[in-house]
Amino acid sequence: MADILKDIKIELKDEFAKFEATFYKEVKTKISLLDTILGYIVKRKGKQIRPIMVLLTAGSCGSINEKTYRGASLVELLHTATLVHDDVVDESYKRRGFFSINALWKNKVAVLVGDFLLSRGLIMSVENKDFEMLEIVSDSMKRMVEGELLQLEKARRLDIKEEDYYQIISNKTASLFASCCAIGAASVTDSKEIMDAMRNFGESAGMAFQIKDDLFDFSDEDSGKPKGIDIKERKMTLPLIYALNHADKNTKNRIIKLFKTKKISNEQVQEVVSFILNSGGADYARNKMNEFKNKALKCLEILPENRHKTNLITVLNYIIERKK
Repeated sequence: MADILKDIKIELKDEFAKFEATFYKEVKTKISLLDTILGYIVKRKGKQIRPIMVLLTAGSCGSINEKTYRGASLVELLHTATLVHDDVVDESYKRRGFFSINALWKNKVAVLVGDFLLSRGLIMSVENKDFEMLEIVSDSMKRMVEGELLQLEKARRLDIKEEDYYQIISNKTASLFASCCAIGAASVTDSKEIMDAMRNFGESAGMAFQIKDDLFDFSDEDSGKPKGIDIKERKMTLPLIYALNHADKNTKNRIIKLFKTKKISNEQVQEVVSFILNSGGADYARNKMNEFKNKALKCLEILPENRHKTNLITVLNYIIERKK
C-alpha cells in the first residue's frame, strides 16, 4: 500500500517532472538564508498527495497542461506554508521525522518563510491571470483558518457535537482536498457541472482522510503517529465524540475529567482508548469514513473511463487503507 503513490508518480513521470520544475522555480530566491530553508523543506517533502490529485483530476477531465502545473504548484505552496505555520502554532519541533523549521531557525523565521510561500503562490497566480484558481484557493485558506478557530473555541469547552466535528474537518482538511480537485478540473474545462462534481469529490475524500487520521489512535499498525497522541493533545476526534454521546453520565464525566488532565499518563490514555473501543467509537468512525468514500465515488460517475480516473479511485482507496 505504501508504494501506491510512488507507482502513480512513476506513471505520471513526465507530468510530475513539469509540476516540480514549476514549483522549484517559485521557491528559488536570491536570499541565502531563505534559499537554504526552502531547500531543506523541498528535500523533506511528504507524499505529495495533493498535487497528485490536481494532476489526476485534470487528466480525468481533459488534457493536463501548463495551467495544471501552476495549479498543482499553487496547492503545494499553500499546503507547505500551512504546515510551517502549524508547527509554530502547535509548538511542534518535528515534521515527518525531521526537525521542523521553527526548531532549527526559531518561530520568527518560520512565520516569515510560511508568509513567503503564501505570497509566491498568490503572485504566480496573478502573473498568469489564473484568477479562478486563486479564488478557489483563497476560499480554502479562509475555511482552514475558520476551522482552526472553531476547533479552539469548542476544545476549550469540550462540547463538540458530531455536526461541529464535521464542520471543523470540512474546513481544516477537506477544503484543501476540494480545492485540489476543483483546480485540476478548472485547468482543463469550463464545465461548472464537472468542476462542482470534482470539488465535491475532493471534499468527501478529504473528510475520509481526516477520519482515517483519527483512527490511527486505535490501530495496532505502526503508523508513525504515537498511539493516543490525539488524546494526549486533547483533540476531540469522531471516535471520542461518538463514545461520549453514548456513555452514561458518570462514565462521561470521568472520561472528560481524564481528557482535561494536563499531563495525562499512559495508563490514563489507555483507559480512554479502551472506553472508546468498547463503546464502538472506532467502528462508528470507520463506517462514516466509508460513507464519505462512497460519496466521493458517486461524484466520479460524471467522468468518462480513463487511466487518470482509475488512479483517482486508487488514491481514494489509499486514503482509507493507508498505514500512516
